[in-house]
Amino acid sequence: MGAVIALIAVLTVILSGLSSGLVNDGVSGLKSMPVSAFAFDEGTKTDNAFSRSVVEQEQVASWSEQPGIEQATAMGSSMMNATTDDGTQVDVAVFGVDPSSFLSPAVSDGRQLGAVDGLVVSETMREAGVEIGTVLTMDRIDTELTVIGFTEGQATFGHVDIAYAPLSTWQLIAAGQAPAGAPTQQDINGLDFNYSSVVALQYADGAEVDLAAGDAAANTTSKSLSESFNSSPGYEAETLTLSMIQVFLYAICGLVVGAFFSVWTIQRKQEIAVLRAIGAPVRYLLRDGVTQAALLLMIFTALGIGAGLGLGAAMPAGMPFALEGGPIAIAAALTITLGLVGAVISIIRIARIDPLTALGGNR
Repeated sequence: MGAVIALIAVLTVILSGLSSGLVNDGVSGLKSMPVSAFAFDEGTKTDNAFSRSVVEQEQVASWSEQPGIEQATAMGSSMMNATTDDGTQVDVAVFGVDPSSFLSPAVSDGRQLGAVDGLVVSETMREAGVEIGTVLTMDRIDTELTVIGFTEGQATFGHVDIAYAPLSTWQLIAAGQAPAGAPTQQDINGLDFNYSSVVALQYADGAEVDLAAGDAAANTTSKSLSESFNSSPGYEAETLTLSMIQVFLYAICGLVVGAFFSVWTIQRKQEIAVLRAIGAPVRYLLRDGVTQAALLLMIFTALGIGAGLGLGAAMPAGMPFALEGGPIAIAAALTITLGLVGAVISIIRIARIDPLTALGGNR
C-alpha cells in the first residue's frame, strides 16, 4: 500500500512539474512583464492574437488618455528564424518595445536595451551557445542584430526564446524595410510605419480601469495579463490537456487508495466485528482506521514527493519542467485528502456490518 501511495505521489509531482514547466515555457516572458492588461485590435482572433493583431499609434494614444492608466505603450511581436554567427539555427520571438518604457526588460548580464541593432535575449539562449556579442542574422532578410544583454531568468513565448529589440527596429523589420546587415539610425529616420502588435497597459496604483470603455474608445479588445496567456501559441490547448490529465490522476488516486484501504479493512473484518460486539462505537473504529491510514498516506506521500523531486531535478534541459512549491503542495494535499476519503468510506462500510454476521454467526 505504501509503495502504491508513493508511486501516485511521484506521478503527481512529475505531472505538476511538467504542467508548470509548460506554462513557464509558453508565457514566462509575459509573466515577467509589469503589465496590467494588453489591448488587441478589435476583432482579432484570440488564438495567437499577439501575432495576428495590428494596432495604430492613435489607438495607443487613446488608451493613454483613459482614466486609471498610468502608462500605455506599443509592443510588437513576431516569430522569426535566425542564425548565429557560428551557423547555429535558432528560433526567436522578437518583441519590439520602447527602451524608455516600462516594458524594457531588466538584464542580468550585459547592457540595457537601446542600441538600434541591439538585442536583449532570454537567459535560456545561452544553451544554444549565444553569448554577449553574438550576431543573430534574421532569415530571408539578412538583417544582423547583436546580443547586448540577457534577461533575468527565462523569458519565452510560445516555447520560443524572446529577443527584445527596440520598437523602431521591430517596425523596420515588420515594414519589410530592414536592410541586409546591421540597421542604422538613418534607416530608422527614413521609416514611415506607425503600426505595432498590441498596446501594453499599466494601471495606476489602486486604480480601477473600465476596460470596456477604453476598448470602445480605441476600437480594441483588451485582456488582463493572465487572460492574455491564452493568446499565446498553443497555451490553452496544452493547459486544458494537462488539467484533464491531472483531474483523472487525482480521481484514480482516490479510487486506488480507497480500494486498497477497503481490502485492508475487509481483511480485518473479524477483528472489527469483535470490537463491535464488545461495544466499540463506530466513531472509535473510524478514528483508529483513519489514524493508521493518515500515517501511511503522509509517510509514503512524503517519500514519493522526495523521489519525484529527485526525478524532476534530473530532467534533461530540453524538457520544460519547473519545480514550484505551490502546485506540489496542492498535489500532496489532494493525494492525502482523497486517500483519507477512500479510507473513511471503506471503514464506515465495514463497521456498519452486524457483528454476528461478520463473525459467521449466520452459519
